Amino acid sequence: MATMTSAGHVTDGPTGFTGVDATPEWAQEIRRLARERNATILAHNYQLPEIQDVADHVGDSLALSRIAAEAPEDTIVFCGVHFMAETAKILSPDKTVLIPDQRAGCSLADSVSADELRAWKAEHPGAVVVSYVNTTAAVKALTDICCTSSNAVDVVASIDPEREVLFLPDQFLGAHVKRVTGRENIHIWAGECHVHAGINGDELTEQAHRNPDADLFVHPECGCATSALYLAGAGAFPADRVHILSTGGMVDAAKAVRTERGGSSRVLVATEIGMLHQLRRAAPGIDFQAVNDRASCKYMKMITPAALLRCLTDNRDEVHVDADTAALARESVRRMISLGNPGGGE
Repeated sequence: MATMTSAGHVTDGPTGFTGVDATPEWAQEIRRLARERNATILAHNYQLPEIQDVADHVGDSLALSRIAAEAPEDTIVFCGVHFMAETAKILSPDKTVLIPDQRAGCSLADSVSADELRAWKAEHPGAVVVSYVNTTAAVKALTDICCTSSNAVDVVASIDPEREVLFLPDQFLGAHVKRVTGRENIHIWAGECHVHAGINGDELTEQAHRNPDADLFVHPECGCATSALYLAGAGAFPADRVHILSTGGMVDAAKAVRTERGGSSRVLVATEIGMLHQLRRAAPGIDFQAVNDRASCKYMKMITPAALLRCLTDNRDEVHVDADTAALARESVRRMISLGNPGGGE
């Protein structure tokens, strides 16, 4: 099977798979069941390597949801966390969307509820609500326009400067947007991804000093994003080697580093460690190292080969989104897309 990245690039089949005989028996059965059920398997960049390798498409949350909407198959099996499968259902209301483990939640999406957003909006009448795609369908339904980690700055910059902006739920992405846009009338929800928040500035600074010739890939959800920019601004780390990127942007940047350097070099990566698998596939000559090798999302790792096999065998667990909620949420995503290329999601 070919694998598509979030940027739409198709690569060769799973790493280490040289033919049917080299493919584990469980993977062969998953592929057989997927064909039998006319299903396509999508895997987020933070999934276990073996799940990424058996998937039809690998990428970030929004890119995968858009692939789901365009896929000819009737069934979408989304190997990721729950809000991602919801987004796929929102954009593909007539398709069956399955998630291998319904318990796979998200601390960031759970950091703001629809009721909390309603109350916040009531405190700021007339404000424009900008929600990261890492939110529940119910929150998206109360949102004016969604954003991704790579286009959040452009989305906020497109809003009338006289209007207040409510940005949610990630405080670190919000801080990044405020810093870049210089916008003062933006209010930021105090939410966070517990994994990204745990990658702190002290760890990043220590790693940067140990590896002065390395590039640095930092996801804007990270608690260390501000530290990365400070290191560059203070001259402690070359500014042209500090890259604030979505997961999809990291794959493209990895290929660029490989092309520009032409030889072996090191990249420090500040995001969930599952991302290292795709980066190493995209640029095998580069030494990718995690800034924090403990940054693993337990919810992403709930999607195991056994869970995926059970999902396809029993045709479970199906994801449902109320039709009215889905219609409103779809509009907030479409408004974002209408601004141009939405870039990468998570």
